[in-house]
Amino acid sequence: MNRNLWLLAICQGLFLTNNVTFIAINGLVGLALAPLGWMATLPVMGYVLGGALATGPVARVQQRFGRKASFLSGLAVAVLAALLCAWAAWSRDFWLLCFATLVAGYYNANAGLYRFAAAELTAPATREKAVSLVMAGGLLGAVLGPNLAARTRDLTAAPFAGAYAALAGVALLAMLLMAFIRFAPAPAQSASQGGRPLAQIMRQPVFIVAAASGALGFGVMNLLMAATPLAMQQCGLPFADAAFVLEWHVLGMFAPGFFTGHLIKRFGPLPVMGVGVALNFACILVALSGVQLQQFTLALLLLGVGWNFLFTGSTTLSLSTYRPEERDRAQGALNFFVMATLAVSSLASGVLVTTQGWTLLNYGSLLPVALTGAGLLWLWRKLRSARPATP
Repeated sequence: MNRNLWLLAICQGLFLTNNVTFIAINGLVGLALAPLGWMATLPVMGYVLGGALATGPVARVQQRFGRKASFLSGLAVAVLAALLCAWAAWSRDFWLLCFATLVAGYYNANAGLYRFAAAELTAPATREKAVSLVMAGGLLGAVLGPNLAARTRDLTAAPFAGAYAALAGVALLAMLLMAFIRFAPAPAQSASQGGRPLAQIMRQPVFIVAAASGALGFGVMNLLMAATPLAMQQCGLPFADAAFVLEWHVLGMFAPGFFTGHLIKRFGPLPVMGVGVALNFACILVALSGVQLQQFTLALLLLGVGWNFLFTGSTTLSLSTYRPEERDRAQGALNFFVMATLAVSSLASGVLVTTQGWTLLNYGSLLPVALTGAGLLWLWRKLRSARPATP
């Protein structure tokens, strides 16, 4: 592993610090400012909807100017958006908060490509481990995010305005580190415009399953994670407990990054992703068993590990579906499916948890988890039948 990879892993951690802080506080700030209770997670949805809308522009910027320029522009937008969020919280302007998180989605779309950039910073034989290591950088977010939210909650007279301002500093630090990373050269302009049409790339069974499992796995994780602070508040648990639960959840998301790549290298992505589906089922069963602190903690920990196996596996699986000259449009499509699913799940989490409750939200999560498992089984059978028979 090289210096560039470690720096990118730290940038991933700072990105996740932003994400975890947003998840911890956006719903609560939204609930305090929204005209109607069901609108509480609109600021959460704005972040991922902005990411979905930005996937196309980000792909074009990367194609024209390269990885570094695109990533630095995303971080510059992150600074601006964090300061706008701080002002919205200070002035108690709900719609400005929604707009600011929508703008922050450009950063979300950029940083969503860090995992693909990681695969280009090392030899093909170790790309699974490179992707996994950069994902493990999220451990930094597991520690910083919840603690940043808890310690800066009352830094100003407006709750959480200080947390948003602190995120601007986090983005500035990431910009400094990003400036020292040397990325692999982008394909030549003529080559990057060649290759197969996107529709043809997307029709491949492996691409379909990689995109669907990555999007659905992330969607379920976001659905339950975004609703957790609101559900815990409804159950009378303090914000410090919610921050504790999110810290263990994000540890579960990224601590396996130190060995997920080894598991994928040894067993292949499909078996590892299958374990991720099983862990998601286990998370829902634990969540349905009660609403004490220990149930929230264990359920979110299982959810985090399951997400890691599914998302790292789907990322690795997708690497075999496109050629270098097809990189930007294929990765842009994969990113769009994830962001669009996150936008839907972010809105659904607020609506369901405030109108139907935590229990129904978990029952509803069973369907996408089951669909993900069915997709993995379908691809496994398809690939198995395509193998030549051994004599």
